[in-house]
Amino acid sequence: MSARPVAEIEAWYADLEARHLATLTFTEVRRALQALSSLYVERRDRLSRGAALDGAGKRAAFAMFYGPLHFLIVREIVRALGASDPPPRRLVDLGCGTGAAGAAWALESGPRVAVSGIDASGWAIGEAEWNLRALGVPATLRRGDLASAPLGAAGEGIVAAYAINELDDGARAELLRRLIAAHTKGSRVLVVEPIARRPVPFWSAWADAFRAAGGRDDTWRFPAAFPERMKLLDKAAGLDHRELTARSLWLP
Repeated sequence: MSARPVAEIEAWYADLEARHLATLTFTEVRRALQALSSLYVERRDRLSRGAALDGAGKRAAFAMFYGPLHFLIVREIVRALGASDPPPRRLVDLGCGTGAAGAAWALESGPRVAVSGIDASGWAIGEAEWNLRALGVPATLRRGDLASAPLGAAGEGIVAAYAINELDDGARAELLRRLIAAHTKGSRVLVVEPIARRPVPFWSAWADAFRAAGGRDDTWRFPAAFPERMKLLDKAAGLDHRELTARSLWLP
């Protein structure tokens, strides 16, 4: 597959960078991104204690890099699956973080598709509000437990991107049951997680459940096409992405 153009999000990324570099230097964010990347790969046990958003540097690094990265990945998956045909009536973004996944699907679906997002982090909710407003996506966001969010309606789209791996086993099992039940009520369900096996030991069981309900399990590799300043941050932090990779579960 060829790389997708990113011109339409260059202005958003420029404003996002300016927002966070108003109080931090590029070097500080680069160092924080390196620490954040190490945390995701080598010290995942600290994620449940909120270590990913511990400190202004890590929050800025997450907002300036992982948020846009997740936006680009989810956008490619939504396009590849045809998930916006027809457009969903509304989108529920579980564990919305900075709003990237819901925004990506909404922008692929049309100007009237609104996002209802939920996240445990008050900082993430504030960041999602800014991002969705900047991208022109109508949204209602609240702080709360993603595992207990209301789900299930005809024409609804549900996305859980890079969030289920952070739940404990009990909450994850209950959410799986609720997602399958939501699908029987007419919801489309998209789950996106990293391609690496270590963060997602539950994947096989979830994939079996989605396939049994009529869904599919995919592994994706897309050419990376970043805004120029994001590409600079990626390279400076030693990450240097050549591909966008993810795995997904889909109930159409």
